[in-house]
Amino acid sequence: MLDLLRRGALAGLLAATTLVQASPAAPQGSLVIIGGALRADNAQVWERIVALAGGKGARIAVFASAAANPERVAASSVERLNKYGANAFVVPVAVKLAGTDFQAAADDPALAEAVRRAGGAYFAGGDQARITRALRRPDGSDSRVLSALWDMHRRGGVIAGSSAGAAIMSSTMFYDAKPVLATLKLGVTDGHEIAPGLGFIGDEVFVDQHLLVRGRFARMLPAMLKKGYKLGLGIDENTAMVVSGQREVEVLGYKGALLLDLADATSAAGTFNISNVKLSYLDNGDRYDIASGVLTPSPDKADGKIDPAKPYYRGPLFSADILGNTTVVDLMGKLIDSDQSDAIGVTLGSPRDVQPELGFEFRLRKANDSVGYVSAATEAYSVYRLRLDVRPIQIKQPLYQYK
Repeated sequence: MLDLLRRGALAGLLAATTLVQASPAAPQGSLVIIGGALRADNAQVWERIVALAGGKGARIAVFASAAANPERVAASSVERLNKYGANAFVVPVAVKLAGTDFQAAADDPALAEAVRRAGGAYFAGGDQARITRALRRPDGSDSRVLSALWDMHRRGGVIAGSSAGAAIMSSTMFYDAKPVLATLKLGVTDGHEIAPGLGFIGDEVFVDQHLLVRGRFARMLPAMLKKGYKLGLGIDENTAMVVSGQREVEVLGYKGALLLDLADATSAAGTFNISNVKLSYLDNGDRYDIASGVLTPSPDKADGKIDPAKPYYRGPLFSADILGNTTVVDLMGKLIDSDQSDAIGVTLGSPRDVQPELGFEFRLRKANDSVGYVSAATEAYSVYRLRLDVRPIQIKQPLYQYK
């Protein structure tokens, strides 16, 4: 099949005429946006991809375009999808795929037609810049294969992506990003830290991945401010956000997702400083309606609404490393179920980092519409509509005095 598609790619390059432009019709299909590190045994997510593509025997086009070793990653992805009932096939459009011309393959009519007729597509992880380079022409226009992906998705097909495959879902993606703290200090620039994604989720939602494990929720804020996004969705590892054609988001998997709402936020010029971000944590099974803004807890939490008059946690809440693995979510869960009105977290870098004297304070606070739910089965929290303020702080150097 791979050799046939490669021969078709060359023939397609010679026969290519004009680009078929994507239809402006609203997509009817779903998205499965995975935060990376998707385990082979995460049946909940893999089975949902197959089901949305049409169920048992569904044809799913596999793109390993982001991978450093596309052949190995593509074969592994096909094997996993087929294990869960799909009939997956490789689309050999990848910058790093040896012995191929990725631009010719991306404009091959036979490849494009195979993608168009599929029930879904899956993008494996790696470097998201390789995906956009492979699927867009040098002049920035859509290749035939990318146009076919849009046609398939508008017709009702699912587009799934993990890690780099998640980053491309929004119209802006992180590109050559700095570490999170450096991003807060130095900001983002088009063509460097951020670049155009493929935009399957639409122009109004910003997407990021590996979110809680790597503390990346903080880097979303300067990127969203730079590009004018009011809504951001960040998904953690081994976890997925399923976005329906009706714009409803459902969280599946190991951990969860953060929702950042900047509609009422204010920011100051100069060093990064933002106030009144609405911050919500969506746990496994929770839902969010993008159009209406309604948040709905999973069924196991429906009867677990937290009573502010009966707090579990008492006393001040503080974290010395707010960007640590899942730290922000742990602090959110404690705050919503505590006798405190706010919680404080800070972040600072090495004395050898850029601007070592600059750190940031993160203040989480309750508002009248803040609400939390806890599961009786797992004791996991869902936390909706806390407020987040981030302000710069000065770190006295040196941090330690040696005698």
